[in-house]
Amino acid sequence: MITVRKAAERGRSHTDWLESRHTFSFAEYADPAHMGFGRLRVINDDVVAPGRGFGRHPHRDMEILSYVLDGALEHGDSMGNGSIIRPGDVQRMTAGTGVVHSERNASPETPVHFLQIWIEPEARGLSPGYEQKAFPAETTHNALRLVASRDGRDGSVTVHQDVNVYATRLDPGARVELHLVAGRRAWVQVARGEAELGGQALVTGDGASIEREAVVTLEGGVTPAEVLLFDLA
Repeated sequence: MITVRKAAERGRSHTDWLESRHTFSFAEYADPAHMGFGRLRVINDDVVAPGRGFGRHPHRDMEILSYVLDGALEHGDSMGNGSIIRPGDVQRMTAGTGVVHSERNASPETPVHFLQIWIEPEARGLSPGYEQKAFPAETTHNALRLVASRDGRDGSVTVHQDVNVYATRLDPGARVELHLVAGRRAWVQVARGEAELGGQALVTGDGASIEREAVVTLEGGVTPAEVLLFDLA
């Protein structure tokens, strides 16, 4: 069963420096019908104005992934990490017992567009941790590239939960498939472009849950697509 979550139906936050769309309930956007999907708790689609960003703020007991689409995101945290996250990079932060961090647009001239993803960890009170890896465009071109997993296999970042996260960039008409183990389910998030999921058309910002299906089939639409696929327990 495929259930589409249309982009226009998402929650919205807007300030003078931040434009954000919320697939699931977050902050002032409260939606009891969309509290998450399995252990996938947050998908925020954020555009931050040049030179602006989120000041230092705390997190705990959450696995946080950042995936940049355009621009550059500057990160700093209480663990002593400082980095720039660019398109093709995946950053994982284990908040665990507590982390304070900041995220700012690294450019004074152009916006930064990124997805921030929260996944509930398999246990509370984990030691805080940080990881960032680059996945060249050719590794996701018309292919499912594992970018996050429980065991960090195939060069993916390590997430403390039974989840596999794949990224793909699909040309029009290209096709990829993921076979789901019995009892597992999936979430698809179209970061940009157009794609078809099991024959259903999806566009930028659309998401979809997949339950009681053996195979997830994605095809490129009229325009090239960039898609994240979550394989969940």
